[in-house]
Amino acid sequence: MLIGVPKEIKNNENRVGLTPAGVAEFRKHGHDVYVQATAGLGSGFQDAEYEQAGATILPTIEDVYAKAEMIVKVKEPIASEYPLIKENQLLFTYFHFASGEELTHAMIERKAVCLAYETVELPSRALPLLIPMSEVAGRMAPQEGAKYLEKPLKGRGILLGGVPGVKPAEVLVLGAGIVGTQAAKIAAGLGAQVTIMDISLNRLRELDDFMPKNVVTQYSNEYNIREAIKTADLIIGAVLIPGAKAPHLITRDMLKTMKAGTVLVDVAVDQGGCIETCKPTTHENPTFIIDDIVHYCVANMPGAVPYTSTLALTNATLPYAVKLANLGWQEACRRDEALRLGLNVVHGKVVYKGVAEAWGLPLETVDSVMEGAVA
Repeated sequence: MLIGVPKEIKNNENRVGLTPAGVAEFRKHGHDVYVQATAGLGSGFQDAEYEQAGATILPTIEDVYAKAEMIVKVKEPIASEYPLIKENQLLFTYFHFASGEELTHAMIERKAVCLAYETVELPSRALPLLIPMSEVAGRMAPQEGAKYLEKPLKGRGILLGGVPGVKPAEVLVLGAGIVGTQAAKIAAGLGAQVTIMDISLNRLRELDDFMPKNVVTQYSNEYNIREAIKTADLIIGAVLIPGAKAPHLITRDMLKTMKAGTVLVDVAVDQGGCIETCKPTTHENPTFIIDDIVHYCVANMPGAVPYTSTLALTNATLPYAVKLANLGWQEACRRDEALRLGLNVVHGKVVYKGVAEAWGLPLETVDSVMEGAVA
């Protein structure tokens, strides 16, 4: 198969879809890899390293899309890439269709095969291609929150861990999945007083067994959230419903009950956000203020630490990408139910329930679109 790795062109996105080691693995299986010039520079990988691993360097993004049968990326294509996508071309990347109506319709129009990292799901309900970036984003959230709590950045002027004689900051984490757990661990490690909420009592019991004493668990409901936000200095939204929009756990009216300078970090913003007033921001302009509350809503947080993120992502995606290349997407998805669940849009048809529901589109079965699609 012909594999293409374009340079990411989303604002301040420095990750790349494949490392030189990944190129070598594809070559070992007999596949040709085409990498856009300078695609890996943001992550610390030189063109020469890709060439040494067996890749062919192409000068432009147009060249990569024109050549490739499978595109391996990090983030969803943006508008300037839509016309480059060919019918039946396989795109393997993060899409988050449920928060992007324009993107959804564009991929339907291009009749591409869109296999989304974020909905590849194991029988255990684990999301193996989302986990590494969730770990990175979760660990970054308290770090970013601590920075924006500083007064020059319009925060409350609070040190997350406090000092002897001065209480530490109060951190509220909404959601006890991968992001929330990592966020709570890092915030606790920095010395904050942390409350983590979730609707799964079993998950809260698990956390209670291994979290440090400055982390307390609490059942998540509207009453408890409304009470907790009154005293919280940093609130981290970490709610995920695979492939669907995140629910709004904090609504606009709640902002008025928070202390001025409170910081909100909505890690769920790439799925629509779990805080009503959040809208996607960029690393270039990461925050905005509503009702004296600082909102940090960067949709590609791991892009700020691209070396770590690219290695972590490729570790997870490469075995699946090689399987797709070796077998073709149809046979790979027939043999691997986890990959099959990654299919979101195929040959102009929506095949993932959360995406269809988000935009009121008809839902087709994977089997029906496979019959009409070209391998």
